[in-house]
Amino acid sequence: MTLTSVPHGRTARRLEWPFLPPHVRDLVEQHCGSPVVGTRSMNSGFTPGFASVLTCADGSQHFVKAASVVAQRVFADAYREEGRRLAALPASVPAPRLLWSHDEDWVVLGIEHVEHTTPPRPWRGADLERVVAALEAAATALTPPPAGPALVPLAEEVADWPSYWDLVRLQELGRGLDVPGLTEHLHEAAELAALAPVVAAGDTLVHMDVRDDNVLLAADGRVLLCDWNWPVRGAAWFDTVALMIGPHGDGIDVDAVLARSPLTRDVPADHIDAVLALHAGYFLLMQAQRVPPTSPFLRTAQRWNAEVTWDLLAQRRGWP
Repeated sequence: MTLTSVPHGRTARRLEWPFLPPHVRDLVEQHCGSPVVGTRSMNSGFTPGFASVLTCADGSQHFVKAASVVAQRVFADAYREEGRRLAALPASVPAPRLLWSHDEDWVVLGIEHVEHTTPPRPWRGADLERVVAALEAAATALTPPPAGPALVPLAEEVADWPSYWDLVRLQELGRGLDVPGLTEHLHEAAELAALAPVVAAGDTLVHMDVRDDNVLLAADGRVLLCDWNWPVRGAAWFDTVALMIGPHGDGIDVDAVLARSPLTRDVPADHIDAVLALHAGYFLLMQAQRVPPTSPFLRTAQRWNAEVTWDLLAQRRGWP
């Protein structure tokens, strides 16, 4: 496989502190308890909402996210959902804590600031093992899901995804990509994807978006999962399988990792393959869509993920 060309940690075009409305800046400073004298934008991810570490005159640091309900409704809705989910997470879940929130014309979240790095790319085996252990801790704490906002079942959330393979075939969306054997094995992949909503059912709160830029390797040794925007109720092992896509593309033997993790070692191989086929169809469809002006690297990342997911699935299935 070819290492991703997506610029690690520099994929987002975000709002900056000076461009927030004065009343939003005043609100944030009131919650921080001191005037903001420095900012550092978190430019990983693929969304344009405000997400910055703020340094205040008293030396304190704060992580704040914000989006306009009018101008950035989709992202404001996502931040609102993230705030609701963070507030409901048990303390045993490895995640930053929600400290305060505001929801009027802007959705603003004050989240625990954690000194950290994200897993460097290419992935390193030791970092991956730490993240897998964090997913094991999260699954234990989130089975059954905590009381709080109702969760959509995973099967309902991804109900349309198996049909994406029809569009992949009809629109020849693998053309120009490094997906050898796609034509020959597309029908089998589609059949596998159709199994995923059933085999990935469960009674765990599933994050649904665990990847390197949503993981914090904290300076104090903790591993924290962030961006809890899209959780569902499903299988405890789903996030671990989805996480393997990037590390496989970076050259790590992820089948060995799956064989060691308590979450995945007893999961039937066909069930894991079904989830990989589900993601492959999703990425093949998404990478062909228009590039959004607020996220110039999104389709590039999805194209690489499509190729990598197909490669992992093909290796596991013994496809040439």
